[in-house]
Amino acid sequence: MKRFLVLFLSVCLMSCAKEDLHGPLNLKNGEIVELLVDHQYGSTNDNILKLPNKVAAGADLYNFQERQPGYTYRVKAKFVFTKEPPQDSPSYWYEFVNIVSQEQHKGINPFEIELIRSYIPGGPTIQMSKKGDDYLILSEKVALTSANETIRKQLEEIWQNSLDIRDSATPGQLPKWKSIKATVTHDPLKFGKAYLVQQIKFEL
Repeated sequence: MKRFLVLFLSVCLMSCAKEDLHGPLNLKNGEIVELLVDHQYGSTNDNILKLPNKVAAGADLYNFQERQPGYTYRVKAKFVFTKEPPQDSPSYWYEFVNIVSQEQHKGINPFEIELIRSYIPGGPTIQMSKKGDDYLILSEKVALTSANETIRKQLEEIWQNSLDIRDSATPGQLPKWKSIKATVTHDPLKFGKAYLVQQIKFEL
């Protein structure tokens, strides 16, 4: 009888332990982990990896306000799980704690950023604003500079379409393009503050 009770309690404890693990990496709510954050901030390949094995983190990192493009970071983060997430929000994510290390990226390889993104609800939206002569993305944290006059005119065209949508009396008006992909590099004259746009591809 005692053996049966011990076995029963062991199974219950194992079941509870399994229930307390969440997400693709089976993490506990409140668990502190170390993440590797890529230099391509806001790109289509903006990877966040869990260390030490460098596997995909499997969730977004929130409130990393100090992050700058062009730098690779090792950070401490807290895994957060909630049984009742807000509508259209994930049930688990990482909450930034502190920076462990920061290293400037030395490469010059270009990468892509999307200037139109879709949200539910809301649909596709142009993700760019303008202050003075500066075109801005990522909540105005990163500027887009132009490699040539053609690029500058294209950025202005995108901005004007964004203004047209805001001023339109037609509810739910969409951008004139299905997608906009900008090929960029880190701007050496404004490193950590701007991307230098080399090319823009429009899809109607």
